[in-house]
Amino acid sequence: MNRRTAIIATVAAAVLCGCPGLFGCLWGVIAAGVSFVPGADINIGGSSDPQTALQTGLGAACVGLILIAIPVAVGFFTLRKKPDQPQSTG
Repeated sequence: MNRRTAIIATVAAAVLCGCPGLFGCLWGVIAAGVSFVPGADINIGGSSDPQTALQTGLGAACVGLILIAIPVAVGFFTLRKKPDQPQSTG
């Protein structure tokens, strides 16, 4: 894979996975934080239970972290310098 293709793949992964992952992670942290506010008006999927907000927020934060890791992995594996292959003498 040439360098230009690797950069395009990394940018595409960042746009398609990194940005939604960042927003999901931030939303999850906010939802989990709101579950600890006394008297907060919580509506997560029609439920007003703080435990639901906490579980949904933690789940979204974990999925967001996985989505953020994808562009990092794509960039690492496509843009790293490959070690030189030893020549066989036989």
